[in-house]
Formats: sequence, C-alpha cells, structure tokens
Amino acid sequence: MRGKTAPGLHRHDTLNLLRHTPMSFPDFEQQHPFRRAWEAVHIARPVHYSLFTFGESELPYFLVCAAPEPASPVSITRGEVRVTRPLIITPDSARPEFRNFFEDGEEGAVADFIMERTAALSHLKFENQHGPARIVTDSVEEAVARLNHQLDDEEEDRVAILCAPAVLAGFAIFRYAAERVMQSAPDNVRELRERGFLP
Repeated sequence: MRGKTAPGLHRHDTLNLLRHTPMSFPDFEQQHPFRRAWEAVHIARPVHYSLFTFGESELPYFLVCAAPEPASPVSITRGEVRVTRPLIITPDSARPEFRNFFEDGEEGAVADFIMERTAALSHLKFENQHGPARIVTDSVEEAVARLNHQLDDEEEDRVAILCAPAVLAGFAIFRYAAERVMQSAPDNVRELRERGFLP
C-alpha cells in the first residue's frame, strides 16, 4: 500500500466523521479527514472492463488487509461483488442496495455518505460474497506482489487487488464497486442510446 497508509486512523474516528460531517459531494475534496479515510483504501490492481448495461455484472477481487499492529500478519480474502440492474425501475428500486459490505449498521454510513451525493449508483443492487480470510506472514507489499504474479501467470485481467486497513475492509470493497459503476457509466449510456432507450 505504497503512500496509502493513514496513521492514527481508527474505526471510531471514521464512523464519527461519517455521521457528523454534513456536506455536499462537491465539498468532498475539502474534507481532509474523510479524504484520508478514502485514500487509506488502495486499488493495487485495477481492472478496465465496463459493467453490463443490462442484467448482472460480477466484480471478482482479492482484498489484502493490513493488521492493526506493525509487523503482524496480513489477511487475504477472495470475493466477488455482484452488481444487478433492475429490469423495471420503480420508486422502490430507486435507492441502491448494499448487502454484506459492512459488519454493522454504523459502517453503512460510509455508503450512505456517497449515495446521498451521486446519482450514479441509483437503482443498483450490490451483493458482496467472499470466502474465509487467509492469514499470511507477508507484508502487504509482498502479498500484493505474489497475487499479481499469480494473476499474471493465469492471464487473469478481470480480478482486482484491493488493499486497506482492517477497519476499512468493507469500505475498500464499496469504493471498488462504486468506482467501477461510475467508470462504466459512459459506455452504458452509449449502449442505451444505440439501442434507442435514450435520445
């Protein structure tokens, strides 16, 4: 996680900040504590394919979490986010839905903070599925290097590698999924126009 650590960032600090920071999305860059939490999450191996305009998209990933104590083992979790677009948009489907991202309701404030400030995630359902964490004695950098080597050997270009402090594990996955949706938006809009759904 080169250049992406956040000294002194604790879970309760992040949650208090998210609950008590009223601001609009354009002010996001001016909010240094929240920005520090955002930048503590690092996408070490990005992917570049667009999400499907219709139906369900899959976003597989490896999540490498730094241990709370220096020189402690790190954990590696393999998972997948399924992003589903509703076939029919109704008032009930207008708000995005996130499943299995956060350990408790308070951590969901992270998602609420961003969802209230962008329409890009509207109507979507996100479901995070993952296996058990594997503990390794590597550093975060060594773990990422090993995973990159493994994915290169497999010629796998659709699996991302995410890095985060353990207290921001759910936030890391949320950020990855949200960014893939926003980066896919131009291609999705283009396809809708080509199919006659948009002028």
